[in-house]
Amino acid sequence: MDVNDLLTETYDRLPALVRAAVDGLTPEQLRHAPGPDANPVGWLVWHLTRLQDHHVSDAFGVEQLWVTGDWAERFGLSPDPDDTGYAHTPEQVAAVRPESAEALVDYHEAVAARTRTFLAGLGPPDLDRVVDESWDPPVTLGVRLVSVVEDDLQHVGQAAYVRGLIERG
Repeated sequence: MDVNDLLTETYDRLPALVRAAVDGLTPEQLRHAPGPDANPVGWLVWHLTRLQDHHVSDAFGVEQLWVTGDWAERFGLSPDPDDTGYAHTPEQVAAVRPESAEALVDYHEAVAARTRTFLAGLGPPDLDRVVDESWDPPVTLGVRLVSVVEDDLQHVGQAAYVRGLIERG
């Protein structure tokens, strides 16, 4: 297995997990926080998708999908390219209002498809390219891609857990 196949296999697991976490939930359920400082399913899935859109777009030097279409509108937000949910206050978390589970799935699948396209063109030397010099050591493309998928997998697991809490009442 080459690096493209390995990364594609890893990233391709996310859309089904995202769909399983949100499918059939109402907008109210997507916004339900299981505790005062806990994040709802809708916010978790929005955040993991925003993070992938933001970081992968930056690494490949393209504009984020978030700012090029009607995605922000479908979540009750502005198309701020810097708003990924990082360090959101409870009020900011509550402001993320996906219109439906399908809005979350659609946005994630669009980001996933574009990520897959970028991954298909990679070769091993590409993974050593520095994409973020603000860290010590500087972050390479390989490290960034692993970091994004690791974060996404954690958040989709959290979303599945919160969904289970909602279903159990």
